[in-house]
Amino acid sequence: MSQSYRVAILGATGAVGTELLELLQSRNFPLSDLKLLASERSAGNTLPFGGEMLPVEAVGERSFDKVDLVLASAGGSTSKIWAQKAVAAGAVVIDNSSAFRMEPNVPLVVPEVNPEAARTHRGIIANPNCTTILMAVAVWPLHQFKPVKRIVVATYQSASGAGARAMEEMKAQARAILQGETPETNIFPYPLAFNLFPHNTPINDLGYCEEEMKMVNETRKIFGTNEIAISPTCVRVPVLRAHSEAINLEFAEPLSAIEAREILNRAKGVKLVEDWKANYFPMPAEASGKDEVLVGRIRQDISHPCGLEMWLSGDQIRKGAALNAVQIAELLAAKNWLQVPTASAANA
Repeated sequence: MSQSYRVAILGATGAVGTELLELLQSRNFPLSDLKLLASERSAGNTLPFGGEMLPVEAVGERSFDKVDLVLASAGGSTSKIWAQKAVAAGAVVIDNSSAFRMEPNVPLVVPEVNPEAARTHRGIIANPNCTTILMAVAVWPLHQFKPVKRIVVATYQSASGAGARAMEEMKAQARAILQGETPETNIFPYPLAFNLFPHNTPINDLGYCEEEMKMVNETRKIFGTNEIAISPTCVRVPVLRAHSEAINLEFAEPLSAIEAREILNRAKGVKLVEDWKANYFPMPAEASGKDEVLVGRIRQDISHPCGLEMWLSGDQIRKGAALNAVQIAELLAAKNWLQVPTASAANA
């Protein structure tokens, strides 16, 4: 990556935005210029990078002039307004929202799974949902060895999935409850501290919420098949940062737990965490701040001869969002796929 790039972070002051900033620095992404963009409310703030404080600018019509790459993490409605304008100005956009994930001409990429999909971009590449990314990293190596027919997954999603303000709300709720006061709810519909509830996104006619359907549709797109049956249950739990998932896999033919461990021990982006005598397996407290998806408690499903159970924890802000986006950017730079798109990209 001898060439350097002019990068903008859209949504720079949010939880994912600040993580993007840290990762660009710690991973030495080849930058020649860095622009921090956010809403009018955040304009004028400064954020540290490379030993100096960089100003945060309000995003506007000329914000993407002379920008090669935009890392966007400002929500779907904001991406729908600005992503195409950034592409029209000559930038490639890696978008962390759900705005473009299921668009047929927009690649949905997890670098450990489908890196070649990034080559097909027309100016926009979508970053998958956090729960989808974590599951894909863990399941894909096994699926490559023996095809997965069905996935049943329950998620245990931390406050970080709803952003920095949600994390602060849960802390405030915990303090209030411990002091005998009534906790306030502004971000979440119900108190999350000392509580849990099914994910509060809208529910469809089949009884599955939007978050659950993201896992279904995005996994199939990333894996390049509609043949995998997927049934998720997404739950918000009182954990500050890092999601966990209990995954049941049904394979086309038996796959032993020993084989699964050997495969996952070699897999990119995975760290095997198992101490059966100590009953020690992945925990969100230990996954927080880590790049890898921690996977463990791999065991045969006693109810099905082709079934396998496993448990994972992964940092939602890091691999579930910011790190995956930066890894896509690194892939584009390494493969020389980070080129100024043609005019047709604006219509992706």
